[in-house]
Amino acid sequence: MLTSDSPAAGEDRLLTPSEVATMFRVNTKTVARWSRDGRLPAVRTLGGHRRYWRSEVLAALQADTLSEPVG
Repeated sequence: MLTSDSPAAGEDRLLTPSEVATMFRVNTKTVARWSRDGRLPAVRTLGGHRRYWRSEVLAALQADTLSEPVG
């Protein structure tokens, strides 16, 4: 049985830059740059901190749209 607080129930929560960086195996500064460049949408908390919707991060991870060319 799925409950409303279960992640499998379609919960879309906000992730910290550190959580996103871990998912992509990059530095948190890279995640901030992606946000600044418009590649990864972010919302700002009242304190001015960036947060990222889990669904958008997962979609970007699956599509591999954030990869930067090497060289």
